[in-house]
Amino acid sequence: MNIKNLILCGALGLAMVSCSTKQSAINQLEDFSYELRDHSRYYDADEWEKAGKKFVNIRKKISKHEFDYTPEEKAKIGRLEGDCAKYMAKGAKDGVFDKIKSISSEIKGIIDSIMDSVVPFTQGEDI
Repeated sequence: MNIKNLILCGALGLAMVSCSTKQSAINQLEDFSYELRDHSRYYDADEWEKAGKKFVNIRKKISKHEFDYTPEEKAKIGRLEGDCAKYMAKGAKDGVFDKIKSISSEIKGIIDSIMDSVVPFTQGEDI
């Protein structure tokens, strides 16, 4: 194998890893939204704290690829973040957060962050 082919193979490999990582962040967000949908009504304080940290970590992964996402992918991310916010808000509405005062403002911050991050992904784009 000559140098040119080796460089080409390496570049293709990097492109595939980048796409995979980009897509895996979306997949993680989608899985997380399903997890919240199916289980959040039973969460205790520790589980809400873990859920908040998990969401923040997923958002960090997504933000690393923010400029690589297509408009369709950005729309999907916005929808999934909205779903997560809905389930977290439902937990707040049901009084779960009132029972766990120590993290209620942290969760409120997470919900605010979700809502703020949805707007940039969809602002100015046709969805």
